Amino acid sequence: MAGHSKWAKVKHFKGAIDAKRGKIFSKLSKEISIAAKIGGGDPGLNPRLRMVLLKCRQANMPNDNIERAVKKGTGGGEGMNYEDLTYELYGPHGVAILVEVSTDNRNRTASEIRSIVTKSGGSIATQGSVTRLFQRKGQIIVPREAADEDQLMEIALEAGAEDFKPEPEGFEILTTPNSFESVHKQIEARGFKPAAAEVTELATVTVPLTDAASVSAVNKLLEALEDHDDVKEVYSNADFPEEPTRAQA
Repeated sequence: MAGHSKWAKVKHFKGAIDAKRGKIFSKLSKEISIAAKIGGGDPGLNPRLRMVLLKCRQANMPNDNIERAVKKGTGGGEGMNYEDLTYELYGPHGVAILVEVSTDNRNRTASEIRSIVTKSGGSIATQGSVTRLFQRKGQIIVPREAADEDQLMEIALEAGAEDFKPEPEGFEILTTPNSFESVHKQIEARGFKPAAAEVTELATVTVPLTDAASVSAVNKLLEALEDHDDVKEVYSNADFPEEPTRAQA
């Protein structure tokens, strides 16, 4: 889920695992193999591999799948000449979108992404016009029932977190990308289990979606992008309304 609500994103990811388990596992396997080919199969020495393994854990991906993907990457990954690219887009209602891909054919991927966007009423943005609307941050989400607020805040800030935000659903901890891993490890070492933890792109300016039609149009585009085989992550600055409005879409 690429929408603005962090809690909706957590719920959407858990639901998507059940609805699209095979697709999600396939994408994770691809990213594991690419990471292992580039930096080796030891997550202790390979930050990119550590990050994707964290996603695998959140998706409850079987260890056998992970091991096969690592072996494919460290075994040479024949034909695996991938490059990472980021597309800057504008969707319906002026929503800004960042799309991260890993592709072995940038021309094919660019053409397919362009087709998805234009069919949805969006457009390719000029370079830098969308990235300036986001900040790269480490983000750790802990459900309220999983932690004592004062204790969690003390641990997070002592570990080097930039910010701690209590909300009705739980707690959001923000870090710099470089300090994400150390903060995350300290939180888990003290027995707290995050619902989500990743280095992500957070919107600095959001676009409120106030009716079912706009929600439906933006969601349709975001889901089409997420379904593309080469797409790793989709981020947007859409600020979705509460669930009842979205359900009407």
